[in-house]
Amino acid sequence: MFISNAYAQTAAAGAEAGFMSFLPIILMFVVLYFLMIRPQMKRQKEQKAMMEALTKGDEVVTAGGILGRVTKVTEAYVTLDIANGTEIVVQKAAVATLLPKGTIKSL
Repeated sequence: MFISNAYAQTAAAGAEAGFMSFLPIILMFVVLYFLMIRPQMKRQKEQKAMMEALTKGDEVVTAGGILGRVTKVTEAYVTLDIANGTEIVVQKAAVATLLPKGTIKSL
């Protein structure tokens, strides 16, 4: 008398409503991929190509901010000449930026 009748939904309406509830989550992942993941993968690919292309005589900046000229390149390490007669060995991954030729002389 005071309680109304409860009716079940049809299967088609329930499936459509279930998909529509996941649509915002799917859209968030798509936006996340294009705004964050894809550009990061592109930067990693460029960094790897730069590390593989290092040669003797290149001028670089390390992640710690040290400027130097490459004097020796091995599989995992790079030897940098940071001052006359002063050389240091750093990991290739520590090289952050490849500078144009003559940058160190102009400083």
